[in-house]
Formats: sequence, structure tokens, C-alpha cells
Amino acid sequence: MSAKTVLPAVAMTAVSMVLTLAVVVMWLGTAMPWPVAVVVGLGIDGGWLATLAYERRLAAQGDHNRVVTGVGWFFGLVATGVLVAHALTAEHSAGAWLAVAWLPVAAKALWLVHGLWEQTALTPVALDAIRGIQQEARDEAAVARARLRSEAATEETRLAAVTAAGARVARVQAKTAATLAGAWSTLETARQGEDTGRALTSVTSRVTPGVTPRWELPVWGPTAPVTGFSLESAPALTDDALDALVDEIRHSETPALSYREMAIRFRAAGHSASEVRLRAAWKRVA
Repeated sequence: MSAKTVLPAVAMTAVSMVLTLAVVVMWLGTAMPWPVAVVVGLGIDGGWLATLAYERRLAAQGDHNRVVTGVGWFFGLVATGVLVAHALTAEHSAGAWLAVAWLPVAAKALWLVHGLWEQTALTPVALDAIRGIQQEARDEAAVARARLRSEAATEETRLAAVTAAGARVARVQAKTAATLAGAWSTLETARQGEDTGRALTSVTSRVTPGVTPRWELPVWGPTAPVTGFSLESAPALTDDALDALVDEIRHSETPALSYREMAIRFRAAGHSASEVRLRAAWKRVA
């Protein structure tokens, strides 16, 4: 998998190094001996390769050094500057030379991309585990969606059935109410008719002489007479009984209770007496 990112970087680096060396020899060979120009070109390429090798070593150790990275970019920019300067001063094919002047920077960028890929690379086992987890999550989501849709369809069917049943009940109730209303109206009309009394007289015997029987409308539902409840007043306490009761409540605790506490307990026990009588009894026993 690493070959997908490292091979383009290696190829771009080799092309840019050869191109840089050739341009330096061609450009500076006219101004100095060509061996010196070769040394200059190899120096640029050598510095570029040395910093690249050190960067790769640090990356393999999981480390990073900004100084080394800066030096590497410096050599890459120097090589690019040499190519750009040669293209601008060339008498022929200046555009072609300028078109390939970006190769050193491109090679450096490809090595940067390869380093980022290595930092996030995973083993096949980890990738298989991730794919399995993702597939399991997708399966669970699909099952949950299917369950929700099924429950929604079931609830919709249930609500439709309940609504239809309620509508049928409402129609039956309305029809029954209309029938009962018609029957009640018929009974009321017959009751208020002029010939009702004579008809009842002809088929029933009079209970009270001189009184025409009357047809009363029926009452629906059971009825029961309601009887009233009469409250029986409790007999009033005599003075002696009141005195004894007050004295008993007063001395129910030690020390003796105050009048207010005694009165509260007196009434809480269900006894009744006016405030005047209760206070008079208190004074008599105190």
C-alpha cells in the first residue's frame, strides 16, 4: 500500500535532481569549468537528499524536527529558483524550461503527502475490524428502521380500526337517540291529546269518583326515595359533670395543663360547652 504514495515521490525526486544537475551544468558551464558546475549541482541535490533521508529516519521513529524540515524546503526552493532563473535567461524554449521548474517543490510536496499517509496508515487486520464495525452499525440501523416502520404501520392500522369502530358506535347511538326521541314525541302527543282521557276511562276503572285517569309518561331508570337525616343534639353536661371533666383533663399531665391546652383537649375529645361555662368550670376547679 505504501508504494502508491512513495513511488510517485521517488520518481519526482529523481527527475528533479537530474533536471537540476543538468540545468546547473548548462547554465554555469559557460561561466566556470564544468567540473565546478557539476559540484555545484551535486551539492544542491546532495543537500536535498541528505535532509530528505534524515526526515525519513525521524518519521520512521515517530519523531519530527522543524529545523530539518526547514533545511529540506530550503534546498528544494534553491533548486526551483535555479530552474526558474535558467528559464527566464534562456534564449530558446524559455516556456518549456519554466514549465518544469516546479518539479523540486512538487517532489517535496509528494514526500509530505507520503509522510501524512504513513501517520494514518492501518494494518489489514485493523481495516477489516473497522469495516466489520461499520457493517454491523449499518445492519443495526437498517433493522431499527424496519422495526420502526413496521410498528408505525401496525399503529396506523390499529388507529384506523378504532376510528372505524368508534364511528359505527356513534352512528348506532345517533340512530337509537333519534328513535327514542321519536317514540317520546309520540308518547307526549298521545298524552296531550283530547281523546286520551276518554280512551283510558274506557279501559280502566276510576280510582276516585269524578277524576279522569291521566296517562303519565314513563320514567326511565330506577328510582328510590331519599330520606332526610335528623341530627340529634347531644345532651348538655351538668355543672358537676363539667367540673369533673375539666379537672380530669387539667390534671392528666404533670405539671397541670393551662386553660388553653385544657380547652383544646376538651373539644378534641368530642365534648361541647360554651366558652363561658367552660371558663367558669375552670375557675371552680383551679
